[in-house]
Amino acid sequence: MHGWLAWLGVVAIPGRAFWDVDLYRWWATLALDGGRWPVLDDPWVYPAGALVPVLAPALTGARSTVDYAAGWSVGITVLDALAVAVLLRAGRRRRVPAGAWWWVTFQLALGPVAMGRLDAVVAPLCVVALAVGLRRPRVAAALLTAGAWVKVAPGALLLPLVVAVRRPGRTVVLPAAAVSAVVVGAVALGGGLSRIAGFVTTQGGRGLQVESVAATPWVITALVDDRVRIVFDTVLSTWEVTGPGTAATARALALALPVALAGLAALLVRSAASPVDVLLRGALAASATLLVVNAVGSPQLVGWLAAPVAVALTVAPDRRAWAPAAAGVLTLAALTQVVFPWGADGVVGGDPWVTAALVARNLGLVALLVGALRAVGGPRRVSRPAA
Repeated sequence: MHGWLAWLGVVAIPGRAFWDVDLYRWWATLALDGGRWPVLDDPWVYPAGALVPVLAPALTGARSTVDYAAGWSVGITVLDALAVAVLLRAGRRRRVPAGAWWWVTFQLALGPVAMGRLDAVVAPLCVVALAVGLRRPRVAAALLTAGAWVKVAPGALLLPLVVAVRRPGRTVVLPAAAVSAVVVGAVALGGGLSRIAGFVTTQGGRGLQVESVAATPWVITALVDDRVRIVFDTVLSTWEVTGPGTAATARALALALPVALAGLAALLVRSAASPVDVLLRGALAASATLLVVNAVGSPQLVGWLAAPVAVALTVAPDRRAWAPAAAGVLTLAALTQVVFPWGADGVVGGDPWVTAALVARNLGLVALLVGALRAVGGPRRVSRPAA
């Protein structure tokens, strides 16, 4: 499967599938050969920890587009293999390793974007963190925090982890703080402390991305109304919708997302579900919240949904109850691949069939979020069980 995705990204359609990977190569070359380092010398759209995977292929000497993309693919394959190994070990008492098979199938359904973005680095970290979360919460907290310093999303999974484990201050907060201290200290030594939070302001100024759930009404309207246009943001290299109400919606979502996550945290605290359900269902709800209540909607973000489902199919006592979510997330991944990379030109060009696939995907994300929140809510917790 990874060979197929790598062939698509490195050989068949590199400009479409692995365009971001070549951008990573340019940043790495600029840093190692030109002495201009993201974060340390210039503001960056990503957290500082993203420098590690971006530099990794170039440190082997890969400078050409093909060599760097091949090295990137090898690195992602190794990380995913480790995640599969953890899933197999976690489910070793079961004859059919459903979670491991589902994880590989999901990546195939999502397509080359499952390998060709920074999210491909954090996805296996989330799988490992959730798989060991209740047995080794310190390890899980460190992995999720490290992932959050590459792409912010894994940090949201700390919410269900805090609620699911005992003594969260010692087992979650302290390891997370330690990892953050290491990152901040390294950036400070490099002279980039004043720019360490630059990714927050950079992302905060972006508009309504065309693939986002909130952009759906405008994407449909753009088919028949010239007042709504799909334009390319040259600064962030993304396609956005512009028209009446889009800017206000993007600003409202920036405020609504932290409120939605706070509401999810309250649901988790009040839930009477078992710790494993709080962790995994909470992780799925947190990931779906990040996708739905967000002005950003890049195709690779659907990968955030995979880790809790793969782990649940491996360790959850009620694996059959996860079957609808597992099938739904696979469908969402397949629809996403239709939109990107194969239908990318159709979205910005107003192709009705590709637009229909995008609308169906976004409606499915909303349905998944509603179902995840209902599963998290459950009966109210009256009192915490005694140790």
